[in-house]
Amino acid sequence: MTYTEDHPWQLLINGDWVDPATGTYPIINPYDLSTVGHAPEANITQATDAAAAATAALPAWRDTPIEQRCALLDRLADIVTERAPTWTDLVQAETGSTTKITQLQVGVAFIDRFAYYANPANFAEYANPQPLNPVEQAASPLSAAGHNHATVHHHPVGVVAAITPYNMPLINVAGKIAPALAAGNTVIIKPAPQDPLAVLLLGEAITEAGFPPGVVNIITSSGGEVPAALVASKDVQAISFTGSTEIGTRIYANGAATMKRILMELGGKGALIMTADADIDAACRAIATVWGFHSGQICTAPTRVICHRSLYDQTIETLRTISTFMKLGDPNNDDTIVGPVISQAHRDHLEAFIGNGVADGASLIVGNNTRPDIGGCFVEPTLLADVSPTMTVTRQEAFGPVIVAMPYDDDDEAIALANDSDYGLYSYVYSGDPNESDPNELNNARATRIATQLQSGNVAINTIIPHPYAPFGGWKMSGIGRDRGKWGIAAYSEIQAINYLTPSD
Repeated sequence: MTYTEDHPWQLLINGDWVDPATGTYPIINPYDLSTVGHAPEANITQATDAAAAATAALPAWRDTPIEQRCALLDRLADIVTERAPTWTDLVQAETGSTTKITQLQVGVAFIDRFAYYANPANFAEYANPQPLNPVEQAASPLSAAGHNHATVHHHPVGVVAAITPYNMPLINVAGKIAPALAAGNTVIIKPAPQDPLAVLLLGEAITEAGFPPGVVNIITSSGGEVPAALVASKDVQAISFTGSTEIGTRIYANGAATMKRILMELGGKGALIMTADADIDAACRAIATVWGFHSGQICTAPTRVICHRSLYDQTIETLRTISTFMKLGDPNNDDTIVGPVISQAHRDHLEAFIGNGVADGASLIVGNNTRPDIGGCFVEPTLLADVSPTMTVTRQEAFGPVIVAMPYDDDDEAIALANDSDYGLYSYVYSGDPNESDPNELNNARATRIATQLQSGNVAINTIIPHPYAPFGGWKMSGIGRDRGKWGIAAYSEIQAINYLTPSD
């Protein structure tokens, strides 16, 4: 399906599609800088209306049996399975993502997040009360003797504001609202200002699936006033935010006034440790995903290469060779590997970031720190070697196709370098770790020993692919809380213990 620049877009509030109070703002294609469409510009009043609608819908939705809530999610999964492929052109135009990344955004990873939470068996321990073993209680001035029992119940937090990022708009929204809805919460979706249009299409699928009015609301805006109003609102009990650490700290501070539940997945500066026996080719293919996966606009990217000194020169040369295959260009072409970054402002930020690294003394191995002469918001794949732990390029998140590399001499030094970061979202260990009893097999004893000492919420060993249902979240400045899998239900639930006493035998 093709969406023209003048396609009308509206806000979803209380089951109705309504016009924005303050007009629209343009959505710009980062490849050719054309106007994709005009997104609704909500105001604070409409944010308040969405919160009020979600609050009014909460009691009935909370009391709806979980099987019925999940049946609606299952219906939604069926609808997006059928419809999402028709959104490809719009998603690609909004995000600038290459064909493969666009297909991922509207494909299995997106649909599975609804399908997983459509099955209560996947999170039965949170869907049903859990009894604790009784404890024998002696008589006291406060109580008679007896068996002290407790049952743990999970209740919805309430109204959840899901504030999502630009890099994977549909997947991220699905990962927030599916567990929130399954747990009995109502939601307000506030997508990133750069690419909200496909999320509005998801809203159409949500209404068609039969969710009651007010259970899901979608508001869009170009500025910070609307999300700030949601954070401040007493009608919103939880904020689920994915984005920069800078904004996350503001949300954390401002949400404290109303004691909001906070779930935040923030920035990352992923370390990839290569031990002396690592498979260089496999590790370098993983590292190069920083260049080829959505132009490095992913917080889990392995952007810090911490390589054993014996492999360092070969690793640098291997990455240099790989870079020659990283074709920049039209994201609509199947052979394009590196598409544009999201905006001109972000391109300018990355250019300054790289320039700062060179000025600080880093060696520019890949990239020339000049703007590619192909128009759009392109940044060349960049590799900075011989960096120090104190350099800005080593410490700050680029959120673009920029890799830094440094050598080390022993495992303790590698661990210290990896942990010398304000971030702790996703790290990696590549280690051959041969099995002495069978040279044709590998064990992960050494890699696991390193991994368990990394200050990171997630660590992958000899792979770049995460487990889709493992708990996901960051340490330190990379966030608060965990979601995905059964942990997603816990993230959007309040815990209540109900105690009672029965007489002793």
